[in-house]
Amino acid sequence: MARYHGPVCRLCRREQMKLFLKGEKCYTKCVLERRPTPPGMAKPQRGKPSEYAIRLREKQRLKRMIAMTEGPFKIRMEKASKSPGMTGTVFLKRLELRLDNIVRRLGFATGINAARHLVLHGHVRVNGKPVNVSSVELKVGDVVELDPKMKENVGVKLALEHISRKGQRPSFVEFNEADISGKIVREPAREESSFAVNDQLIIEYYSR
Repeated sequence: MARYHGPVCRLCRREQMKLFLKGEKCYTKCVLERRPTPPGMAKPQRGKPSEYAIRLREKQRLKRMIAMTEGPFKIRMEKASKSPGMTGTVFLKRLELRLDNIVRRLGFATGINAARHLVLHGHVRVNGKPVNVSSVELKVGDVVELDPKMKENVGVKLALEHISRKGQRPSFVEFNEADISGKIVREPAREESSFAVNDQLIIEYYSR
């Protein structure tokens, strides 16, 4: 399946929840508040959704939050199921430690797509070396920093101001304001995940 390039507010309406794909605009100009019905529906569907539909929607929500296609998403779930520990916890931890997500959570970008653009265009360094693969999984001790030229970038400045107001940086990263960098000091705990989903439903979806 190709990556989605349409209006992201449509995805929030489809999932009936804020996915925070547009950064600060999700707090101030959310389309979901004005148009709460799913796209293509004048009225909400009647009747109770099936067990399959409930699990499918939960899987789709997480996929859209992290902006992944089905193939890589499923592969990560399979790897998590073979790893020691609880599958759901391992799966969410690995998603949380993706480079694009860490760039977002450090406040270098307001949304996952903007964070991915920074990585793909070579503006992000890991341990001093440029990395342009957004799916790279970071480890404890890794240092993520922006190219010094990006310090004056308008988008980066707005993102840093936004996170300073919201105070949302996780405690498993250590932010260095002078260098605009962050260090992974430990692995994220389950309750520190930025993805508000029921991971058990996603596991059940792939176990059917």
